[in-house]
Amino acid sequence: MAAITATDNSATLAAQLNGAGTSSATSASAETSDRFLKLLVTQLKNQDPLNPMQNAELTSQLAQMSTVEGVNKLNTSMDGLLTQMRATQALQGASLIGRQVLAEGNQLNLGAAGAAGGVNLAGTVDTLKIDILNAAGSVVRSLDLGAQPAGLTRFGWDGLDASGNTLAEGAYGYKVTASAAGKAVNATQYSLAEVLSVSLASSGVDVELTGLGSLGLDKIKQIF
Repeated sequence: MAAITATDNSATLAAQLNGAGTSSATSASAETSDRFLKLLVTQLKNQDPLNPMQNAELTSQLAQMSTVEGVNKLNTSMDGLLTQMRATQALQGASLIGRQVLAEGNQLNLGAAGAAGGVNLAGTVDTLKIDILNAAGSVVRSLDLGAQPAGLTRFGWDGLDASGNTLAEGAYGYKVTASAAGKAVNATQYSLAEVLSVSLASSGVDVELTGLGSLGLDKIKQIF
């Protein structure tokens, strides 16, 4: 799996991706048609002279071959479309390098200006609480965000603990408590991180993020 950096040639990358797999798909289609024709010719040569193949039967077999060719061409077209989509995703991903994004994760990267994160709520809540954790897993600060609507809620942390002391810069964790009328509401946590590189994987495009490691492009919620 090769990583894409900002200095990579986008046009070359797109050309390589668009050419991948085309020749093998064409070869497979031609092979299937050739095999079908050979079977049909062999059948015609060895048919019973007293009971030759009827026109309707021959037409039916030719129609089957046409259907097979049509399906193969459709598969080839779909493969080409998927390859182009991957190329487009890769180019879009490369443009993210150096940008800040909100991506799925439960980490807060505390810097001189503080830290930020986000929570995507499955429904409206009357209670949203953020517990910030140190490396040992202990709660150092709790943020009460109160009632919030469904969707993404962003929050910031000034880097102070519960006593007002300034904490050391670095990576912290956080957990979310979200509820409505006493019942828990599903919440997806997001971390603010920088995109370091982009990689092409068999499943699509992955991005390398500070503190979060490698995640799929679909795990990014917002770009800044």
